[in-house]
Amino acid sequence: MNFLDVILQEKSRQLARAKAACSEAEMRRRGAARTTPFRGFEAALRAEGVRVVAEIKRASPSKGDLAPDLDPSTVAAAYEAGGATALSVLTEPAFFKGSIHDLQTARDAVSIPVLRKDFIVDPYQIHESRAIGADAILLIVRILDDAQLRALLALTRDNGLDALVEVFDDADLDRALAAGATLIGINNRDLGTFATDLSNATTLARRIAPPAIAMALSGVASAADVAALAARGLSRFLVGEALVRSADPAALLREMRACEVSHA
Repeated sequence: MNFLDVILQEKSRQLARAKAACSEAEMRRRGAARTTPFRGFEAALRAEGVRVVAEIKRASPSKGDLAPDLDPSTVAAAYEAGGATALSVLTEPAFFKGSIHDLQTARDAVSIPVLRKDFIVDPYQIHESRAIGADAILLIVRILDDAQLRALLALTRDNGLDALVEVFDDADLDRALAAGATLIGINNRDLGTFATDLSNATTLARRIAPPAIAMALSGVASAADVAALAARGLSRFLVGEALVRSADPAALLREMRACEVSHA
């Protein structure tokens, strides 16, 4: 059993507790009653130039505590000041020390879109994501079968949310494209082993053609990393660890966004 399996077992327990506290019917009602305006996550990422989704992340299974005592509103405001296109907020509590409260607090502090980053495996979580004010969710191809992926992607769109569909290898990408994903995040980190290779994003991105767009996930730590990937045509990035550990995340974001993108 790899660590991803451990995370999914815990997610199953978390879902059971959530459903016991609030039924799916009630969560669907709360989602339908949402009054928080939607901010276009995918639309923001389709703009020209380097686009960075800045992540609020307290901890990770591979690195342990990163910034366990961070204030989501302060960090979110710094990210927006640095020119972040959107926020990504971890809401998984057991391994990433995130929470729904983190997402709501961060969203209230900014005007940019917010991605809920979690292990989404059940329709309940999509209704919940709408209810808590998320603008987009993460769907990880590797933890879903084809029927689940299609159904969750359709339900996401029906709920007015955007979906960042995460892939790691060619097989994942084939399935994402077949399901109709239009925003594809290429993880440079193997979720089973946590090994990281920045070249993974550039290799797979060559297979992603408009109207679908590609984003590099994991391992992007500096303006030099952004510049190297931008020189190979990538212009969208999700950056977490480097930002939460930075003494001046706004300045780091400005450096990253200043990189030029090659269209060769």
